Amino acid sequence: MRSERVRLFQTLPHACGYFAERTAQNLVIDPAAPQLDQLYGPALERGFRRAGGHLYFPSCPQCKACTPCRIDVANFVPNRAQKRCLKRNADLTLLECIPGYNAERHALYERYLRTRHAGGGMDEAEASDFRRFLTAPWSPTLFLEFREGHRLLGVSVTDVCLTGVSAVYTFFDPDESARSLGTWAILQQVELARRRGIPWVYLGFWIDGHPKMDYKRRFQPLQVRGPDGWTVMPNP
Repeated sequence: MRSERVRLFQTLPHACGYFAERTAQNLVIDPAAPQLDQLYGPALERGFRRAGGHLYFPSCPQCKACTPCRIDVANFVPNRAQKRCLKRNADLTLLECIPGYNAERHALYERYLRTRHAGGGMDEAEASDFRRFLTAPWSPTLFLEFREGHRLLGVSVTDVCLTGVSAVYTFFDPDESARSLGTWAILQQVELARRRGIPWVYLGFWIDGHPKMDYKRRFQPLQVRGPDGWTVMPNP
Protein backbone atom coordinates (compact mmCIF):
# COMPACT_ATOMS: atom_id res chain seq x y z
CA MET A 1 0.00 0.00 0.00
CA ARG A 2 2.42 2.65 -1.26
CA SER A 3 1.59 6.34 -0.99
CA GLU A 4 1.95 6.85 -4.76
CA ARG A 5 -0.79 4.28 -5.38
CA VAL A 6 -3.49 5.31 -2.91
CA ARG A 7 -4.50 8.47 -1.10
CA LEU A 8 -5.19 8.73 2.62
CA PHE A 9 -7.60 11.27 4.06
CA GLN A 10 -7.95 12.40 7.65
CA THR A 11 -11.43 12.96 9.03
CA LEU A 12 -12.47 15.98 11.03
CA PRO A 13 -12.65 15.51 14.83
CA HIS A 14 -15.80 13.71 15.95
CA ALA A 15 -17.15 12.21 19.15
CA CYS A 16 -15.19 9.19 20.36
CA GLY A 17 -17.21 6.00 20.55
CA TYR A 18 -15.27 4.72 23.57
CA PHE A 19 -14.54 7.74 25.78
CA ALA A 20 -17.30 10.32 26.16
CA GLU A 21 -14.89 13.12 27.07
CA ARG A 22 -12.64 12.65 24.02
CA THR A 23 -12.80 13.39 20.32
CA ALA A 24 -11.48 11.06 17.64
CA GLN A 25 -10.08 11.23 14.12
CA ASN A 26 -9.45 8.54 11.53
CA LEU A 27 -7.21 7.99 8.56
CA VAL A 28 -9.35 6.74 5.67
CA ILE A 29 -8.15 5.10 2.47
CA ASP A 30 -9.58 6.94 -0.52
CA PRO A 31 -13.09 5.40 -0.81
CA ALA A 32 -13.07 6.13 -4.54
CA ALA A 33 -9.89 4.09 -5.15
CA PRO A 34 -10.70 1.50 -7.84
CA GLN A 35 -8.64 -1.27 -6.19
CA LEU A 36 -10.13 -1.30 -2.68
CA ASP A 37 -10.80 -5.03 -2.93
CA GLN A 38 -7.07 -5.62 -3.56
CA LEU A 39 -6.02 -3.19 -0.83
CA TYR A 40 -8.23 -4.72 1.83
CA GLY A 41 -5.98 -7.65 2.81
CA PRO A 42 -2.80 -5.54 3.09
CA ALA A 43 -4.81 -2.88 4.95
CA LEU A 44 -5.92 -5.46 7.55
CA GLU A 45 -2.27 -6.44 8.03
CA ARG A 46 -1.51 -2.78 8.79
CA GLY A 47 -4.30 -2.49 11.32
CA PHE A 48 -7.07 -0.92 9.24
CA ARG A 49 -10.75 -1.75 9.76
CA ARG A 50 -13.82 -1.67 7.51
CA ALA A 51 -16.98 0.26 8.32
CA GLY A 52 -19.37 0.31 5.38
CA GLY A 53 -17.38 1.25 2.30
CA HIS A 54 -14.52 2.84 4.27
CA LEU A 55 -11.20 1.40 5.39
CA TYR A 56 -10.01 3.41 8.37
CA PHE A 57 -7.40 3.56 11.10
CA PRO A 58 -7.67 5.67 14.30
CA SER A 59 -5.40 8.71 14.14
CA CYS A 60 -6.13 10.78 17.23
CA PRO A 61 -3.44 13.40 18.03
CA GLN A 62 -3.82 13.13 21.82
CA CYS A 63 -4.70 9.44 22.19
CA LYS A 64 -3.21 6.14 21.01
CA ALA A 65 -5.52 3.84 22.96
CA CYS A 66 -6.91 1.89 19.98
CA THR A 67 -4.59 -1.02 19.19
CA PRO A 68 -5.31 -3.45 16.32
CA CYS A 69 -5.61 -7.06 17.47
CA ARG A 70 -5.94 -10.47 15.83
CA ILE A 71 -6.27 -14.14 16.80
CA ASP A 72 -3.54 -16.59 15.81
CA VAL A 73 -5.78 -19.24 14.27
CA ALA A 74 -3.25 -22.09 14.05
CA ASN A 75 -2.38 -21.86 17.75
CA PHE A 76 -5.78 -20.96 19.17
CA VAL A 77 -7.28 -23.46 21.63
CA PRO A 78 -10.62 -22.61 23.29
CA ASN A 79 -10.46 -22.22 27.04
CA ARG A 80 -12.91 -23.93 29.41
CA ALA A 81 -15.49 -21.14 29.26
CA GLN A 82 -15.35 -21.13 25.46
CA LYS A 83 -15.76 -24.91 25.35
CA ARG A 84 -18.85 -24.56 27.56
CA CYS A 85 -20.14 -21.91 25.15
CA LEU A 86 -19.73 -24.29 22.22
CA LYS A 87 -21.55 -27.04 24.09
CA ARG A 88 -24.34 -24.67 25.16
CA ASN A 89 -24.96 -23.72 21.53
CA ALA A 90 -24.61 -27.16 19.97
CA ASP A 91 -28.25 -26.93 18.89
CA LEU A 92 -27.56 -23.98 16.57
CA THR A 93 -27.03 -24.15 12.83
CA LEU A 94 -24.50 -21.86 11.14
CA LEU A 95 -25.17 -20.78 7.55
CA GLU A 96 -22.76 -18.96 5.24
CA CYS A 97 -25.03 -16.49 3.44
CA ILE A 98 -24.82 -13.84 0.76
CA PRO A 99 -24.58 -10.45 2.48
CA GLY A 100 -27.31 -7.88 2.26
CA TYR A 101 -30.50 -6.47 3.66
CA ASN A 102 -33.69 -8.34 4.31
CA ALA A 103 -36.57 -7.67 6.70
CA GLU A 104 -35.70 -10.55 9.05
CA ARG A 105 -32.10 -9.42 9.52
CA HIS A 106 -33.11 -5.80 9.86
CA ALA A 107 -35.68 -6.54 12.57
CA LEU A 108 -33.08 -8.43 14.60
CA TYR A 109 -30.51 -5.67 14.04
CA GLU A 110 -32.96 -3.04 15.32
CA ARG A 111 -33.79 -5.09 18.43
CA TYR A 112 -30.12 -5.61 19.18
CA LEU A 113 -29.25 -1.91 18.85
CA ARG A 114 -32.22 -0.75 20.92
CA THR A 115 -31.22 -3.11 23.74
CA ARG A 116 -27.42 -3.04 23.63
CA HIS A 117 -26.75 0.49 22.34
CA ALA A 118 -29.73 2.57 23.40
CA GLY A 119 -29.06 6.27 22.88
CA GLY A 120 -25.90 5.56 20.90
CA GLY A 121 -27.19 7.13 17.72
CA MET A 122 -27.70 3.83 15.89
CA ASP A 123 -30.75 2.47 17.70
CA GLU A 124 -33.24 3.75 15.10
CA ALA A 125 -31.46 2.16 12.16
CA GLU A 126 -33.34 2.25 8.88
CA ALA A 127 -32.77 -0.07 5.93
CA SER A 128 -30.34 2.42 4.39
CA ASP A 129 -28.34 2.54 7.65
CA PHE A 130 -28.12 -1.25 7.69
CA ARG A 131 -26.79 -1.38 4.14
CA ARG A 132 -24.42 1.57 4.56
CA PHE A 133 -22.80 0.28 7.76
CA LEU A 134 -22.57 -3.48 7.14
CA THR A 135 -21.97 -3.94 3.43
CA ALA A 136 -19.75 -2.66 0.62
CA PRO A 137 -19.88 -3.66 -3.05
CA TRP A 138 -16.14 -4.36 -3.18
CA SER A 139 -15.83 -6.25 0.10
CA PRO A 140 -15.50 -10.09 0.32
CA THR A 141 -18.27 -10.33 2.90
CA LEU A 142 -20.26 -13.26 4.25
CA PHE A 143 -23.21 -13.01 6.60
CA LEU A 144 -22.85 -15.92 9.02
CA GLU A 145 -26.39 -16.58 10.21
CA PHE A 146 -26.98 -18.64 13.32
CA ARG A 147 -30.37 -20.23 13.73
CA GLU A 148 -32.27 -22.32 16.21
CA GLY A 149 -34.39 -24.31 13.81
CA HIS A 150 -35.82 -21.66 11.50
CA ARG A 151 -35.50 -18.82 14.01
CA LEU A 152 -32.72 -16.33 13.32
CA LEU A 153 -30.71 -15.72 16.50
CA GLY A 154 -27.79 -13.74 15.12
CA VAL A 155 -25.66 -12.57 12.22
CA SER A 156 -21.89 -12.16 12.09
CA VAL A 157 -20.78 -9.80 9.34
CA THR A 158 -17.52 -11.43 8.30
CA ASP A 159 -15.03 -10.34 5.65
CA VAL A 160 -12.94 -13.17 4.21
CA CYS A 161 -9.63 -12.11 2.64
CA LEU A 162 -6.85 -14.45 1.54
CA THR A 163 -4.71 -13.85 4.63
CA GLY A 164 -7.25 -12.71 7.20
CA VAL A 165 -10.84 -12.99 8.34
CA SER A 166 -12.21 -9.74 9.73
CA ALA A 167 -14.98 -9.85 12.36
CA VAL A 168 -16.74 -6.67 11.25
CA TYR A 169 -19.88 -6.71 13.40
CA THR A 170 -22.14 -9.22 15.13
CA PHE A 171 -25.73 -8.66 16.22
CA PHE A 172 -27.97 -11.17 17.95
CA ASP A 173 -31.17 -11.73 19.88
CA PRO A 174 -30.80 -9.72 23.10
CA ASP A 175 -33.11 -12.15 24.91
CA GLU A 176 -30.56 -14.95 24.43
CA SER A 177 -27.79 -13.50 26.61
CA ALA A 178 -27.30 -16.82 28.44
CA ARG A 179 -25.96 -18.34 25.23
CA SER A 180 -22.97 -15.90 25.01
CA LEU A 181 -23.62 -15.55 21.28
CA GLY A 182 -20.89 -12.93 20.81
CA THR A 183 -18.30 -15.44 22.02
CA TRP A 184 -19.86 -18.23 19.97
CA ALA A 185 -19.72 -16.06 16.85
CA ILE A 186 -15.99 -15.43 17.22
CA LEU A 187 -15.37 -19.14 17.75
CA GLN A 188 -17.22 -19.83 14.50
CA GLN A 189 -15.15 -17.22 12.67
CA VAL A 190 -11.98 -18.90 13.94
CA GLU A 191 -13.26 -22.23 12.63
CA LEU A 192 -14.14 -20.64 9.29
CA ALA A 193 -10.57 -19.34 9.02
CA ARG A 194 -9.17 -22.72 10.02
CA ARG A 195 -11.19 -24.56 7.37
CA ARG A 196 -9.99 -22.17 4.69
CA GLY A 197 -6.36 -22.13 5.79
CA ILE A 198 -6.45 -18.44 6.75
CA PRO A 199 -3.97 -17.57 9.51
CA TRP A 200 -5.64 -14.63 11.29
CA VAL A 201 -9.00 -13.48 12.61
CA TYR A 202 -8.99 -9.70 13.06
CA LEU A 203 -11.08 -8.42 15.96
CA GLY A 204 -10.71 -4.71 15.35
CA PHE A 205 -9.18 -2.65 18.15
CA TRP A 206 -8.11 -3.46 21.69
CA ILE A 207 -8.23 -0.72 24.33
CA ASP A 208 -6.37 -1.57 27.51
CA GLY A 209 -8.60 -1.26 30.56
CA HIS A 210 -11.82 -0.62 28.62
CA PRO A 211 -14.61 -2.94 29.86
CA LYS A 212 -16.14 -3.32 26.39
CA MET A 213 -12.86 -4.72 25.08
CA ASP A 214 -12.05 -7.18 27.84
CA TYR A 215 -13.59 -10.15 26.01
CA LYS A 216 -10.93 -9.98 23.29
CA ARG A 217 -8.18 -10.96 25.73
CA ARG A 218 -9.82 -14.35 26.17
CA PHE A 219 -8.98 -15.45 22.62
CA GLN A 220 -5.38 -16.50 23.09
CA PRO A 221 -2.89 -16.28 21.55
CA LEU A 222 -3.92 -12.73 20.70
CA GLN A 223 -1.56 -10.43 18.81
CA VAL A 224 -1.56 -6.64 19.00
CA ARG A 225 0.03 -4.22 16.56
CA GLY A 226 2.34 -1.48 17.80
CA PRO A 227 5.02 0.73 16.23
CA ASP A 228 7.26 -2.31 15.72
CA GLY A 229 4.61 -4.52 14.17
CA TRP A 230 2.63 -7.43 15.59
CA THR A 231 3.52 -8.96 18.97
CA VAL A 232 1.82 -11.52 21.22
CA MET A 233 -0.22 -10.09 24.08
CA PRO A 234 0.57 -11.72 27.44
CA ASN A 235 -2.10 -14.07 28.80
CA PRO A 236 -4.64 -12.33 31.06
